[in-house]
Amino acid sequence: MKLGVNIDHVATLRQARMGFEPDPVHAACVCELAGADGITVHLRADRRHMQDRDVKLLKAAVSTRLNVEMAATTEMVEIAAEVQPWQVTLVPERPNEVTTEGGLDVLLNETHLKQVVDRLHSHNIRVSVFVDPHLDNVKGTHRIGAQALEINTNAYANAKSRKEGSNQLVKIKEAARMASKLGIEILAGHALNYRNVVPVTEVEEIAELNIGHSIIARAVFVGLEKAVVEMKNLVS
Repeated sequence: MKLGVNIDHVATLRQARMGFEPDPVHAACVCELAGADGITVHLRADRRHMQDRDVKLLKAAVSTRLNVEMAATTEMVEIAAEVQPWQVTLVPERPNEVTTEGGLDVLLNETHLKQVVDRLHSHNIRVSVFVDPHLDNVKGTHRIGAQALEINTNAYANAKSRKEGSNQLVKIKEAARMASKLGIEILAGHALNYRNVVPVTEVEEIAELNIGHSIIARAVFVGLEKAVVEMKNLVS
């Protein structure tokens, strides 16, 4: 199983002083040298962490795969068309949220999302969609033509009991199986950490996990390289 490392919170720390350190490009290089299979960043409308310049520099610097999370807006589609990352992951976005609160409602926004996917494909950009593990979302992702979907693991990761966690893991497995049957590549992520990631790695259909906050938090104490190596060992 592959590991994509989300480095947004390196930029969060930098933006706390509106300066130049720590540098997300440097962080991306360290992550790749430590074994990361890809780098993920979220370019938000409010630019709270990653900036347009970061994405452009990362496109030039990343030697594995650059995955850019973004809302399905005209502004973001135009930026993606200019930068042309390896993959765009379409995510919901609310102005005052602390982090992404849930998956995209593909059924509600199917017509618009199909247009966005077609536009990105016209620039040879691979598209993934961040969705909750509901079968209707999986079917909708197939209809709009996205090559991949990323299953939101937040409900599993934040389950209050072992039973609730097991039930959420079943939903993840069911969504992954259906996506696999439809020929969609399956990724997963959100709120995964060193304690809860292993059961998700055992879902055979999932090809890649995207993990950010937990790795950056661990890096404060052990360094970024070791934090990535430790997570890569768990995922592998």
